[in-house]
Amino acid sequence: MEEQLEEGQIVLCTVEKILGTTVFCKIDGDGEGTLITSEISPGRIRNLRDYVVPGKKIVCKILKITPRGAYLSLRRVKQNEKKELLEQIAKEKSYRAIIKTVLGKENAEKIIDKITETETIFDFLEQTKTNPKILKEFFSKTESEKIIKILETKKEKPKEIKQIFRLSSNASDGIKIIKNILDKAYKESKCKISYLAAGKYRLTLSGENFKELKTQSNKIFSIIEKLAKKNGCEFSLEK
Repeated sequence: MEEQLEEGQIVLCTVEKILGTTVFCKIDGDGEGTLITSEISPGRIRNLRDYVVPGKKIVCKILKITPRGAYLSLRRVKQNEKKELLEQIAKEKSYRAIIKTVLGKENAEKIIDKITETETIFDFLEQTKTNPKILKEFFSKTESEKIIKILETKKEKPKEIKQIFRLSSNASDGIKIIKNILDKAYKESKCKISYLAAGKYRLTLSGENFKELKTQSNKIFSIIEKLAKKNGCEFSLEK
């Protein structure tokens, strides 16, 4: 399956060459991209090759897509986003290995090609955890049972998302207002909100699926932002 690149997407890239202060990259799957110095790391960069060298794999964020390629950023990738992508890539390899173990290398390649016409092996086998019946389209009953059994033996480590944010109020009852905002946000999802310093907090969400956690996180911050505006509070997410 040829993945359609999108702005804001986190992608794995391979550094191909460096010309002056521009880094040219190959985006895994399909695509070309460039990095400028200001998008490699915050602050002054003394030696570009301390961060990027030809052949090195780096995780970037797509800022903009043009006919000539994508504009990329290394510095804007959050740690949890990098971790999520690398774990997904590792899982994709692991899932392909499971299919090869069950079917044998030659037969496995044919089935993998059929599945990846519409989706990744990662997405396909992740779906089988809640809907194992979809295996019947590509595998025999015995093969399906073997795949399910192998997947069940691979225990998932709990996933976690952490995001620092700022929320403050100049009102005389500002502490009460902020407490009410955070209480309402908490009721929408069983998250943990920790106080770090004046006007600074950390949201922590734990679960089995990064995508679901990100959806929950976006929902919570949307609620906080809406209530903050309504109550005249200052709200922002830390990069």
